[in-house]
Amino acid sequence: MIIEFSKYQGAGNDFIIIDCRKRNVKLTKKQIEFLCNRRFGVGADGLMTIYNSTMAEFEMKYYNSDGLEASMCGNGGRCIARYAFHNKIAGSQMSFLASDGLHKAIIKIDQISLSMSDVKAIQYLGDGFFLNTGSPHFVKIVKNIDEIDVGVEGLKLANDKRFAPNRTNVDFVDLKDKRIRIATYERGVENETLACGTGAVASALVLYKNHSTDTIPVIIYTKGGILSVHFTKEQESFVNIVLSGPAEFVYKGEIII
Repeated sequence: MIIEFSKYQGAGNDFIIIDCRKRNVKLTKKQIEFLCNRRFGVGADGLMTIYNSTMAEFEMKYYNSDGLEASMCGNGGRCIARYAFHNKIAGSQMSFLASDGLHKAIIKIDQISLSMSDVKAIQYLGDGFFLNTGSPHFVKIVKNIDEIDVGVEGLKLANDKRFAPNRTNVDFVDLKDKRIRIATYERGVENETLACGTGAVASALVLYKNHSTDTIPVIIYTKGGILSVHFTKEQESFVNIVLSGPAEFVYKGEIII
């Protein structure tokens, strides 16, 4: 089977996108793992498929590089919005369905802004904060992320029994030279990624709640680029959350699987 695909990246978080609106390509877990493999396949943090929708311009399904269907991906959502605009599936303002519901996106010259799910609860667990921003995240504030082995420490926390059975993504956050920096271990990728959209949202909300920042939007420096998070706080909830940042086309091609 010949698969046509496009490759996009948002702040270094990279994705394979396959249009299934006319040709319903059904990929197995093993095939998705192969496509995302950086040595034997195309290489990506995740894979997304696009389907027709009666409720929005399209529907997005997201798979981690382990081949399993996953929860919401913020940078993936921004990349698929850029793809939809490039390929005339939608205009510069659009809506699409994802695993956590309806999202709206606005395309600007070099920025894509994406509405995110409301966050109603942030739990303090003693050594960090747990919340769900479309995907579960454990946010740990550290003195210097450069001294953290994200792969090792992130895996330990992702597998912590407190987050069983579904596990969690892990964000290490520091404030250095007045900059909020983040390093994320993503479950399903089972490694550090250069950026994580839902992780950036989680970190921004935790730091605001923790009084570590009082500026909105919160600017987040990832290892792959800069993301911003805008929101409104209503009592203990965070609403009108918008994730903004770059998302760019890398290349397109065909591969036989």
